[in-house]
Amino acid sequence: MPQDDTHLELCPAARDYLGRRRYGPLIDGVETGAGSTDLIETFNPSTGDSLGHIVAGTAEDIDAAVRAARTAFEGPWSEWSPYQRQAMLMRLYDHIDQNYEELAQIESTDMGMPITRTRGTKDFILRTIQFFASQALNIKGETLQNGLAGNVASMTVKAPVGVIGGIIPWNGPLGSQWWVLGAVLATGCTVVLKPAEDACLSILRTVEMLHEAGLPNGVVNVVTGRGSVAGDALARHPGVDRIAFTGSTVTGRKIIEASAVNIKKLQLELGGKSPDIIFADADLDKAVPGAALAVFNNSGQICYAGTRVLVERSIAKEFAERVAAFVKTLRIGYGMDENANLGPVISEAQIARVMSYIEIGGKEGAKLVCGGSRLGGDFANGYFVEPTVFSEVSNDMTIAREEIFGPVMSIIPFDSAEEAIRIGNSTEYGLGGAVWTSNISAAMKVVNGIHTGVMWVNFYGQVDPLVGFGGTKMSGYGAKGTSAHLDTYLYTKSVYINII
Repeated sequence: MPQDDTHLELCPAARDYLGRRRYGPLIDGVETGAGSTDLIETFNPSTGDSLGHIVAGTAEDIDAAVRAARTAFEGPWSEWSPYQRQAMLMRLYDHIDQNYEELAQIESTDMGMPITRTRGTKDFILRTIQFFASQALNIKGETLQNGLAGNVASMTVKAPVGVIGGIIPWNGPLGSQWWVLGAVLATGCTVVLKPAEDACLSILRTVEMLHEAGLPNGVVNVVTGRGSVAGDALARHPGVDRIAFTGSTVTGRKIIEASAVNIKKLQLELGGKSPDIIFADADLDKAVPGAALAVFNNSGQICYAGTRVLVERSIAKEFAERVAAFVKTLRIGYGMDENANLGPVISEAQIARVMSYIEIGGKEGAKLVCGGSRLGGDFANGYFVEPTVFSEVSNDMTIAREEIFGPVMSIIPFDSAEEAIRIGNSTEYGLGGAVWTSNISAAMKVVNGIHTGVMWVNFYGQVDPLVGFGGTKMSGYGAKGTSAHLDTYLYTKSVYINII
């Protein structure tokens, strides 16, 4: 497959930001941690070069951020009218729109996502901000009849829950943060964000931009640091009313346990092992690249990646050959390479994890069709794994059951729609899935039979906040998008009025 070690020069704004080399928590509109000696080195995953250090936030930093968020919430912010909150969101829309290239370049440098993909995320981010701006005017209760004696009127009203803890993953934080930020700003809540230590720079710069656009201090705060320290402190803090978490199922369990301190409300998007089902009558000219990119986009570092590719047995061999041929057309390159389709994985630890699963796949009897190696040469210092395809995989193999979070496809044959549904559901996860077929009846049979939070038919991976998505089973709970998402940032108050 083509490889390219060229890269785009940073724009002046991104170069200036990345030139700081030290990044601390943003609390009440001010960067803190200047005197901290507990620092975490952060790396460019494309090159292995150091990008500097982030401050390892402490429980005390979390406490300061929560207090700032509580003060802002109890101040004028939560009393802003819906029109004021909508106007603020649209002001942020304009500011992000005008400065997006800087954010995209920071993201691609910090986490390795190819710049073409980070640029492509712009439309999703702006649509998400627009969605939440519209929802700011759609918060409403009800006037209800009741059976009480006398002249008693009754109604319900919706009110912001308070301080939110937002724990954001490293696999695309620039876009992921807006599921939390948008809901916070639309409802009048406040938030403390805890980004992943592996990739947090785009979030820090975004929050700086929010303040540049006029967002009041304390409404959005960020504490950098380790999940085991800052993340745990945020989940346990009694001053936090709700946690929104995206990450692994293992960490999600810990969040649930920690949040029991004050019975916090939770929204969890956790792991996935999503089935992508290809019937023999599918248009393979579309299904082959569609299924391949459902795995290899972002180097497999997507929670709902379609890594279990279930293929009708009569075309399984042809499908594997065509996927291998398609993989050869993909260009691997640095995050800042405008010609790259695939970038690195996030870290040395992640590449070790991916390579261990590739080894296990071979030992358990899966057939390696292509890939399987770490890239050397010009990419030796970065964290690059070849896009890897295994065929003749059975669903009891480790690579078919455990989330790898890397560019590894498992092709599993099936003989009937019923078998495909059974295999598709034979996992603890329930985040995403897809079906490719020219038969709409067969498609709907699979859609109705697979237990996942989202299904795609004849394409994969695109979402819109108007429709939303979420997980079921061990992939979490709580919607992202739709008015149901906003409702989780509100609580319902019942009001009875004795008219005398």
